[in-house]
Amino acid sequence: MRAMPPVTTALIVANVAVFLLQGVAPGIVVPLALWPLAASASGVGAGFGPWQLLTYAFLHGGLVHLAFNMFALYMFGGAIEQVFGARRYLIYYLVCVVSAAVSQLIVSAMMGGIYPTVGASGGVFGLLLAYAIYFPHSRVVLLFPPIPMPARVFVVVYAVIELYLGVTGTQAGVAHFAHLGGMIGGFLMLRYWRSSATIRRRDPRL
Repeated sequence: MRAMPPVTTALIVANVAVFLLQGVAPGIVVPLALWPLAASASGVGAGFGPWQLLTYAFLHGGLVHLAFNMFALYMFGGAIEQVFGARRYLIYYLVCVVSAAVSQLIVSAMMGGIYPTVGASGGVFGLLLAYAIYFPHSRVVLLFPPIPMPARVFVVVYAVIELYLGVTGTQAGVAHFAHLGGMIGGFLMLRYWRSSATIRRRDPRL
């Protein structure tokens, strides 16, 4: 098992710590979860607050939710942190988290749903995109069906599945468009870094 770099380790520790805190102080969930803009006017929940664009990503709906996200953060985040370096990696992750939140707010406003969003999945999906770009031939396995495939194929398949589930509403209670928003935010961040010549590793695949 490879050693995890510092920011990935800190993110996993923070997520686990907040999850444990949820167990002893469940009241923290309402003000820190991401609420739709309409929640403020309707008086549902805590209403929207700008801090929620980040804090929602450290909350989770259950142990399985946490475990899946932390496993993915370990799998993809460690490798990407080694490519980007700690500071740039943290910036990238947080941008993906915020872009996922913004996407969810837009979709909630369009569809009229008033329910909170929690979870690190938006950031994780952004890391998955970066992993597919920098390690395109690395083999990744879907949970179902358990078929190994190159990372660049995996990310396309997963994005299509998320889009389908989001449009059809097949899997209710999951913020599919937030997942896609994390990918979009990650892609735009990588493009920005490359175009401004500030990213350390120049890559023609971007």
